[in-house]
Amino acid sequence: MNMAVEQTVNSLAQLLDLQRSRYLSNPAPSYESRVKKLTQLKLALLDNQQAIINALNQDYGHRSSNDTVISDILPCINNINYTIKHLKSWMKPSRRHAGMLLSPSKVSVQYQPLGVIGIIVPWNFPIMLSMGPLVTAIAAGNSAMLKMSEFTPETNTVLRQLLASIFDTSEVAIVEGEAEVAAEFSSLAFDHILFTGSTVVGRHVMRAAANNLTPVTLELGGKSPAIIAPDMPIETAVERLIFGKCLNAGQICVAPDYILCPADKVSEFIETYRARFNKMYPDFVNNQDYGNVINDRQFQRLLKVLDDAKAKGAKVVSATDAPISSNNRKLATQLITDTTEDMLLLQDEIFGPLLPIIAYQDISEAIGYVNQRDRPLALYIMSFDNKTQQHILQQTHSGGVCINDTVFHVAADDAPFGGIGPSGMGHYHGKEGFLTFSHAKTVLNSGKINTGIFVHPPYGGVIQRLLMKFFLR
Repeated sequence: MNMAVEQTVNSLAQLLDLQRSRYLSNPAPSYESRVKKLTQLKLALLDNQQAIINALNQDYGHRSSNDTVISDILPCINNINYTIKHLKSWMKPSRRHAGMLLSPSKVSVQYQPLGVIGIIVPWNFPIMLSMGPLVTAIAAGNSAMLKMSEFTPETNTVLRQLLASIFDTSEVAIVEGEAEVAAEFSSLAFDHILFTGSTVVGRHVMRAAANNLTPVTLELGGKSPAIIAPDMPIETAVERLIFGKCLNAGQICVAPDYILCPADKVSEFIETYRARFNKMYPDFVNNQDYGNVINDRQFQRLLKVLDDAKAKGAKVVSATDAPISSNNRKLATQLITDTTEDMLLLQDEIFGPLLPIIAYQDISEAIGYVNQRDRPLALYIMSFDNKTQQHILQQTHSGGVCINDTVFHVAADDAPFGGIGPSGMGHYHGKEGFLTFSHAKTVLNSGKINTGIFVHPPYGGVIQRLLMKFFLR
């Protein structure tokens, strides 16, 4: 470990101590103070919209301003509004039934802040995937440290300044650095860690957190399939799924990773996708609505996957006639058929604008293909037939599902978001997020009447025998 990293590691431990001390001085922030902070955060995000747009554009080389507003800023504002509206009811202790055995004692569950939350943020949506968890952490009464990606330095600077205008570093702090710093961050004794990123790195985070018995929420990814059922018109299917593959140039954990398409409709799918793509992004080379692959490292990774598929016999049709250029890292959707299992394309999450199209003969074959692989973060069903929808829902597992749409389920504030198995662990968003960052503490309150004395030794008395006879039935 070099000296600079060692100094950063020491400062991380000091920062955690600072935040824990601050939390312990006020372990139950009032409803009013939480709402005040959330309101200030909302106003700061609105005031800094253009700065955020400009920063992400610089970090990507080019990123559509509308992509940033739609996928980064807007979800945060909606999340804050929803959270403020419902926070009082979430914070209210819930009454539970004590039952006859414990009567007349009363039982309730109180929701207590955990303490200091560690949030590890990816580069693809650095505002939504930092502010979303932060909003929930603040709502639950916690402090938070955010480890930002080293690939979004301009955005990190804006965010650091934005947060510093509202919070002291003892409440909310930004941490930057590369892999060594990220590793040390995940090994800190937080009260909870929320990580968004790849399954490979997620395993390292969970392993590091285990040393401190720190609970983790892992928002990972994987290969999210879109199943086009036989009843679905191809034109409608393309219309419903293309935005999810093109937003942020497909660099989304819930982007459709591959298409399962009826074999006799594959050619129609390719033709329709190309027509729709060129309607959405005319003059592709100069189009400002389609963003870049974030950096050369990711761009070269995608080209390697594409070249591997070609070398092993895959057929590739670009959504546009414009040639691929590494000068601006702008890559249209590459529609890929004749794939085989030994291709990199079908092994790991693509996380970019490559789209395998896998033909099937029967819907059971498509379901079997999904079930033979790791459970995905998202599953997309393209069908207007209710029986087909329910059949696929019941026969498959995934973190979430969209029927006749893609990616928008992530924007549902009143529903949990999370993966299953290799695609993640735990939930956040809305009330489930509040519960994730809270300790549900059971409180039994007994008054002056002490019925517990009836089960004290010496055992075998008449009242005890009657009680046992009554309850053991």
